[in-house]
Amino acid sequence: MGNRGKRLVQKLFLAVSVICIMGFYCLTTSTLLATNSVSLAPCAPNVQVRNNSQRTLKADATCTPRVNLMFMKTHKTASSTLMNVLLRFGEKHQLRFALPDGRNDFFYPSSFFRTQVKSYQPGLCYNIVCNHMRFNAPEVEKLLPADAFFFTILRDPAELFESSFHYFKAYVPQTWRISGENQLEEFLSDPNRYFNPQGINAFYLKNLQFFDFGFENNLEADDVRVQESIEYIEKRFQLVLISDHFEESLILLKDALCWQMDDLLFFKLNARKVTSVSPMSPELRTRAREWNGADWRLYRQFNATFWARVENYGRSRMEEQVRELRRRNAEMEALCIDGRGAVEAADITDGHMKPWQPIGKASILGYNLRSDIEQQYEEVCRKMLTPEIQYLTDLGVNLWATRLWGWFKDSIVQFRLN
Repeated sequence: MGNRGKRLVQKLFLAVSVICIMGFYCLTTSTLLATNSVSLAPCAPNVQVRNNSQRTLKADATCTPRVNLMFMKTHKTASSTLMNVLLRFGEKHQLRFALPDGRNDFFYPSSFFRTQVKSYQPGLCYNIVCNHMRFNAPEVEKLLPADAFFFTILRDPAELFESSFHYFKAYVPQTWRISGENQLEEFLSDPNRYFNPQGINAFYLKNLQFFDFGFENNLEADDVRVQESIEYIEKRFQLVLISDHFEESLILLKDALCWQMDDLLFFKLNARKVTSVSPMSPELRTRAREWNGADWRLYRQFNATFWARVENYGRSRMEEQVRELRRRNAEMEALCIDGRGAVEAADITDGHMKPWQPIGKASILGYNLRSDIEQQYEEVCRKMLTPEIQYLTDLGVNLWATRLWGWFKDSIVQFRLN
């Protein structure tokens, strides 16, 4: 057998292995779906917030901080950064998280059911839900008090598609046959040549945000069901943030939740290195938006409502608050992160701080903690920089399925790719 034949056999082995492991990764989903008819007692009373920090969650003269939260974590929208904010807030105030079991998501891409929650018991209420799921409002609502605040975040579909295409393409077999140096451009030149809506993980390639919300992702933008779905989101979610304007989004969230600036401080997590991002010409950007027409319509609707909220909040007030947020974030960066800023995974010295990497390339950046952090800031610095997988582990989630897939990805797949 020649070298070409050997490479073909290796690719076939790799493809079969990836598909088998992905099938095993989702194996328990059918069992969980079978339990979705379990009866529920009325939602338990709100958990009393206890606080051991210097600043408490007491009501001020105008509002009371909100602690019952449903964050619909969409893909590739800076949602991991926002999730870190929520995890830190919930830990600080000893709130109860509805966490997944075995994995870092709620068995995505299957629809969410409350029985997927770790140690689920009928009638038990939670304060915060914030892991990836395919949204299913009736099931989520049964986990939370009636006053829970529902919010989410969206991103320009062109930017999201570029990110999703590169991050997930190893999980989508129909992309493996795309040739050329720029596979993204080749795909968008004639999407229907490559796209099969029934293919494995095809939802990553079209209207991913629409799919995350539980809707059909193959609808065309002018389908009446698209507008109906948008109206449903508008009624169910009290706030829709825009990741393209992340700092302004956090200020609106702060205002809506009656939180303090310290609650919203962040470092950018799960970001790709610049060299792994494909530049998009205006023409390519237009094609991406047209291909993801339902997402583009969704985004335009909530981008408009977002800026209406900003106007209502006050432009000058917003600019002042964003400057203050940037100043406080810069202070924390100086306190927490060594001088190099975000670095590649190979340059991260503490294994606990290394972010999850997609198949093929270690393109996700992380951070090194300063070695001389003042003791009073050590814990908050570490938590602000801890990647999602490690943070969930610290919260007691046994991520055996995620870790099994990670071992296979890093030990077997990466070896064969090299």
